[in-house]
Amino acid sequence: MIIFSCKEDKSTKEPSKKVNPIISKIQKEVSKEIVEVNDIDKNFVLGKFNYRKDTSFVKVDNIHASKTIYLKKEAYNSFIKMYDAAKTDNINLKIISGTRNFYEQKSILERKWQKYENLSPIKRAQKILEYSSMPSTSRHHWGTDMDLNNLNNSYFDRGVGAKEYQWLKENAGKYGFHQVYTSKANGRTGYNMEKWHWSYMPLAKQYLKFYNSYITYDDITGFKGAELAEEINIIKSFVNGISKDVGETR
Repeated sequence: MIIFSCKEDKSTKEPSKKVNPIISKIQKEVSKEIVEVNDIDKNFVLGKFNYRKDTSFVKVDNIHASKTIYLKKEAYNSFIKMYDAAKTDNINLKIISGTRNFYEQKSILERKWQKYENLSPIKRAQKILEYSSMPSTSRHHWGTDMDLNNLNNSYFDRGVGAKEYQWLKENAGKYGFHQVYTSKANGRTGYNMEKWHWSYMPLAKQYLKFYNSYITYDDITGFKGAELAEEINIIKSFVNGISKDVGETR
């Protein structure tokens, strides 16, 4: 606990109104830290909450999304600025996926688990993890990450898609957004490249830091294949398998 006191002003016998700049800075930093910590808990980073009822989330306007999508307010507000800037350059951005909680991610994984039933459990998990996350390990739980325009890398290799991707690479960082799943040529682990996946790092880096500090393999459970998470090294290789330019990894 930090205790702040006021010195007595001998000329007036009243507490001095002078503000010590060092103390003021400490107060602001402590206040900021409290806000950040209160905004994060284990259920949140694991996706075990209802984002539709969470007041820090907001429904994305239809003009910006292809379906009903929710995002963290701060991330969405920044996206709107990026969207407007892109429009002035004749680039149209559309959010096609945003927040997904544990149960939505479980549905996706278990549908694919059934699809690849001809594979051994470990091979089945590895196949799914090329592009899809295990529940409790997805950045989409946090409301900071979004998929834009198309879910195929090839779309962004030519024509309109190439122009959109180039614009994002040159400008998204100005608004806090970064492509976290880049090429694996330089040793990045985890998911394959996803040119469509952009993360709002001012918030996401805080959530990843919390995740690395408090989440263990005992927390990753409750879905088919969960017992393989530690064998696959899901936390180090996938949760932290992002571009070194944008994230805080172990």
